[in-house]
Amino acid sequence: MLVLAVLMVSYASSMRAYLEQKAHLESLRGSIADSRENIAALEREKRRWHDPAFVQAQATQRFGWVMPGEIGFQVIGEDGEPLGHEDTLSDPAAIEVSNAPAWWETAWQTVETAGNPQDVPDPVEEIEAPKKKKER
Repeated sequence: MLVLAVLMVSYASSMRAYLEQKAHLESLRGSIADSRENIAALEREKRRWHDPAFVQAQATQRFGWVMPGEIGFQVIGEDGEPLGHEDTLSDPAAIEVSNAPAWWETAWQTVETAGNPQDVPDPVEEIEAPKKKKER
């Protein structure tokens, strides 16, 4: 009985070490797969930089460079300083809707407004048609 108990303890510790090593091996395989995906993404990015159109687009986007014949512009604020670029997209979950009317209420208001216009602008003066060029 004593011999069986010693063998069971011996096998139990060996089995625990085996299971720990197996779990560690699986985590290393996952890490290797992630590294390979990262390497593939970086290689794709490297190939993109060999494309002249991509390089031109990046120069335009990042540095504001323009090609000969193009017109570059920059929006200036009231203080005379250039306005910075801000992303226009936001997280939809972060948008708070407070007391906003339902879409059908807004749509119905436009129908009512179209039926009863309050501020009708004066008709615009007639616009002259462009003069035709003489044919040669």
